[in-house]
Amino acid sequence: MSTTTAPTTECLADLEEIDLKRVKIDPFWSRVLPAAGARRFQTIALCKIDDQVIVATCNPRLAAVRRFVTTKIKSPIQFVRADRDSMRRVLGQVHVRAEAGISDDTEDESCETVKVCSELIRAACLRGASDIHLVPSETSLECRFRVDGILETFRHIDLELQAGVASRIKVLAGLNIAEKRAPQDGRFSIAADAQLPKINVRVATIPTRYGERVTLRLLAPMHSELSLANLGMAEREMVHFSSALQSPSGLILLTGPTGSGKSTTLYTSITELMATRGGNVITVEDPIEYEIPGVTQVEVDSAEKVTFLGALRSILRHDPDIIMLGEIRDAETAELAIKASLTGHLVFSTLHTNNAAGVVTRLIDMGVQPFLVAATLRMAIAQRLVRKLCPHCRVPATLSRTEAAALGIPSAEGTGAFRSQGCVYCAGRGFIGRTAIFEMLRGGAELSDLISGGASESELHQHMQTTDACLFSDDGLQKIQAGDTTAEQIIRGVATW
Repeated sequence: MSTTTAPTTECLADLEEIDLKRVKIDPFWSRVLPAAGARRFQTIALCKIDDQVIVATCNPRLAAVRRFVTTKIKSPIQFVRADRDSMRRVLGQVHVRAEAGISDDTEDESCETVKVCSELIRAACLRGASDIHLVPSETSLECRFRVDGILETFRHIDLELQAGVASRIKVLAGLNIAEKRAPQDGRFSIAADAQLPKINVRVATIPTRYGERVTLRLLAPMHSELSLANLGMAEREMVHFSSALQSPSGLILLTGPTGSGKSTTLYTSITELMATRGGNVITVEDPIEYEIPGVTQVEVDSAEKVTFLGALRSILRHDPDIIMLGEIRDAETAELAIKASLTGHLVFSTLHTNNAAGVVTRLIDMGVQPFLVAATLRMAIAQRLVRKLCPHCRVPATLSRTEAAALGIPSAEGTGAFRSQGCVYCAGRGFIGRTAIFEMLRGGAELSDLISGGASESELHQHMQTTDACLFSDDGLQKIQAGDTTAEQIIRGVATW
């Protein structure tokens, strides 16, 4: 790589070449160079690693590029080479000439407010964020992005723009801009980039001491290549899950905390069933996150008197083959879901428990008779999301005694593992994206006998161990050894017994 002290006789071909299509760009550094100059010199700052800023260019006039960059960036600089087409595409994403998808809907909003809102959404999409948090304080409006489950600060917005930014987002979401003392919820669609499809944005506001806090959930369109094979299941577990999906009736439940990927697994399962079995599929969701072609999707809305319970009672009269409930929230919904699975329907839903065995005890705690759970449960799946190691910079390591003990597998001490480092492809973070780890409780005659006999959660967990079922610790260890993630990520994401 070239640094700021490199000789001016250096040519573009001497620089290390990178593939901009695979690079994760840090939105903060990408806008350090002014748009006009970045386009003129075909140059963009990508990220900062340690104390050096990585700058990509396709301009053969390196001396001129160096002079331009060093006037804007005072840190040490490393130059890398990119191809012209990729550079043009990236500059078009970072420096949009027209505010694609964002129009000025009100006359009293300043251009600066519109520009700030546009920049926030575009930067969040560029960073791959799932949420934008706008948190007011005494001195500024702090903007944070949630990326791969981790909150990171993007920038601080001046106080004088705080009210305008909140109002702008409320206008886009169809909320009441005059109401600032009560929480509000809304949504809108927007194209952060003219070359990309629109994304759905869910908006929630709540009054705080220093003004309205606004949270935006970014729901990108589902990937067309999303399939069971891409969920992250091991081959054996995928075979078991596929077998459960072919059940003519029964209950398949997913469990895990909020943001653990349950919705993705549910949508993937429904999409797979539509492709293989077809039939009449009806879902009840709060809210609908993604549209599935060929599926009847019902959105819960208490203001319009559409509840989970009411919708479930109604759809049973619409001759469904497969039913998906966003969540089993109470005893009545659990009872109806059980009855639906007993009367020839395949029912999918979610619960909030710590592990797969906890699904059984949670249903019984809700008032469902053990023999009904035993008769209907086809599979319970617990899952978590963990950060994926960057394949370009991960470093070989070994599991320590402490890590092996924390995983609940002391014998794994000294086995191969990997740790994060950081490079231009992951914006110096060491991780790119997330993958799921799973725990599966499979239905069967032996499990039915245990449930009917009133087995406790610990007894069910022991049954899983003796039957060689997939446990979090086992799946986590496989992904550690394969270089997908680190022991720290598995330990942080999973509570071991």
